[in-house]
Amino acid sequence: MPWKGVTIMDERVRFISDYLDGYFSVAELSRQFNVSRKTGYKWIGRYEDYGSRGLEERSSKPHSCPHKTHYTVVRVIKMARKKHPTWGPKKLLDLLEKRHPGWKYPAVSTTADILKREGLIGGKKRRIKRSHPGCPKSDATEPNQIWTADYKGHFKMRNGKHCYPLTVCDMYSRYLLDCDGHKKISIEKTKECFTRLFREYGLPERIRTDNGVPFASNAIARISTLSVWWIKLGIYPELIEPGKPQQNGKHERMHRTLKKEATIPPEKNLKMQQERFNKFKTEYNTLRPHEALGMKRPVEVYSNSKREMPKKLKHWDYPSHYNVRRVSNSGNFRWNTYQVPLSHTLGQEYIGFEEIDDGIYNVYYCDFLIGRFFEEIHRMKDVIKRLPMRQRIVKESYPGT
Repeated sequence: MPWKGVTIMDERVRFISDYLDGYFSVAELSRQFNVSRKTGYKWIGRYEDYGSRGLEERSSKPHSCPHKTHYTVVRVIKMARKKHPTWGPKKLLDLLEKRHPGWKYPAVSTTADILKREGLIGGKKRRIKRSHPGCPKSDATEPNQIWTADYKGHFKMRNGKHCYPLTVCDMYSRYLLDCDGHKKISIEKTKECFTRLFREYGLPERIRTDNGVPFASNAIARISTLSVWWIKLGIYPELIEPGKPQQNGKHERMHRTLKKEATIPPEKNLKMQQERFNKFKTEYNTLRPHEALGMKRPVEVYSNSKREMPKKLKHWDYPSHYNVRRVSNSGNFRWNTYQVPLSHTLGQEYIGFEEIDDGIYNVYYCDFLIGRFFEEIHRMKDVIKRLPMRQRIVKESYPGT
């Protein structure tokens, strides 16, 4: 049989029952039930006055509140808000104080509480704070281990329109793979650019970027639509820390040269500006020597990747001991009878759950760790540490291995 819980009400009933038997004094009963004699006499008095109903818990709300806002003032505040639905509490109070100068009005914060309580204003949407894996530790020792990418700061051309240059480099050889001028930052143009690069140069092992659009998002693991595509191709998306461009210093150094030689002064339109970018790319790769390369040119060091871009993306097969779930279009996955929120970014994708402890799972998209799932509370959480290798994840999950 299951254990029965004992409530405070049960204890009070037992106290009164033992008192009515007459075998114990109030002092003895108070010691037995671990309460003061004053408390014991209080519950005896309640029982004598009200019976068993007197033993129930009473509201501790005060009978009166001298500083409570008068109901007439509350009604006037509500009417003013309905008449001016875009006005905040500060403006509403200023209006009412001029309309009824002799009235006593509450503080701005109290007025806001009144409007919230009446459902006339909504609270601010809480911003989700995502953890960050920290400074990337990996370094390139050969071409195509790490590519770096960024949208250089936009600038205005002579026709008054803006240019947003997307730049991609090979970290080891400093080879400028592309400098593509865009009218605006968009996932479509970015994906189109990388598709062309992957077909021409092959696939890198990693791509290092900042945390801006379209490379990262505020979803779990800061995963974006672009990085989901990279993961499908077997490319590890690597993020520098927010506000620390020095962690992608080689790329930023290239940007400084690009700005001096290809954007000052700017060209008349995007077509002419792109021609200038192409000229800069050729000179940067084939003519300009680099001290870090022993005065060699990037073209002398760089070679295409052996990993070719597949014509068709293959379905990822998770290990047999994984639990596999499909993410819905709304960004949720089903766990037993619960719908657990994850991210719209992974809509219609399959994710794998590897149990690392009782009711605790590492969650993967392909072989990329996106978070940790806690079955008891049906909640996904970020994984704080940067763990690029699955072997390290397993070792940290099972310290004894």
